[in-house]
Amino acid sequence: MAATAGAGFDREVRSDREQTVGERLHQPPGAEAREELGLAPPSAPPSRWSLRTLRASVATLADYSLSGVWRLLQRLHVQRRRLRDHLYSPDPDYSTKVAHLERCLREAVRWPQDVVLLFLDEMGYYRWPGGASDWMLAAPGVSACALHKAGSTNRQQRVIGALNACTGQVEYLDNYLVGRQQVSAFYRRLDHVYPLARRIYVVQDHWSIHHHDDVLAALRQAPRLEPVWLPTDAPWLNPIEKLWHWLRRDLLKGHRFADDWPQLRQQVNTFLDQFAHGSPALLRSVGLVGDGHLAYVLRSA
Repeated sequence: MAATAGAGFDREVRSDREQTVGERLHQPPGAEAREELGLAPPSAPPSRWSLRTLRASVATLADYSLSGVWRLLQRLHVQRRRLRDHLYSPDPDYSTKVAHLERCLREAVRWPQDVVLLFLDEMGYYRWPGGASDWMLAAPGVSACALHKAGSTNRQQRVIGALNACTGQVEYLDNYLVGRQQVSAFYRRLDHVYPLARRIYVVQDHWSIHHHDDVLAALRQAPRLEPVWLPTDAPWLNPIEKLWHWLRRDLLKGHRFADDWPQLRQQVNTFLDQFAHGSPALLRSVGLVGDGHLAYVLRSA
């Protein structure tokens, strides 16, 4: 009986200690961490936790070795992870615009024959490849391999695209630049791609070209197209941004086509063409299917 009671007491003490550690990790390091590192009082505490500073900041860990603190963190499923950017939109009408986007998404789900919702955006890429890591044999005396760059100039190509929120269908137009003429032409193209839709919502950001008089005139000539304005500086609400990320990651970073500009353009077009008839895999990849906010809105429509 005594042994059982002792074991129960030990478990309770261990549970309290683990809870204390978990609560402390939700706060930034403080004065104890600063003293542990020998920093003068006027200086700020360290910005991130270490095994040493955590041990110094939690009284119940005072008799732990550093390896003991590490094992405790493993038991709590606490690991070192890359810090994520804290995304914030300064738009005072953020909530109103998000609510409008959600209403439009629900309409597209409830009346798929009549309503289409498209996420629109532009991106650019260059003749010279972007930096990237790759597997390769280590050469003696060489610490890094150079990216292959060819041609006298680093040419740029622009792409404007639209992603169907319900099917994953992608329409795009590429050119050496995307200005008001190209945006207007793309609107007219979207108007022809969905001839049976009663309304076509075009979700887009506040790029100045989108508000140009010529572009707004092109929209008036296609009355079925209705712009849905995203909040300022809120790319996380535009899933086509993740398609661009996929394209850059798998094709453009470290590419081998610097000396063959037409072939590089063809590779980009081929990548986008695979979504010409829709793609469930693309919807999952960009967060329109799954556990994300926009996926939840679509699922609960």
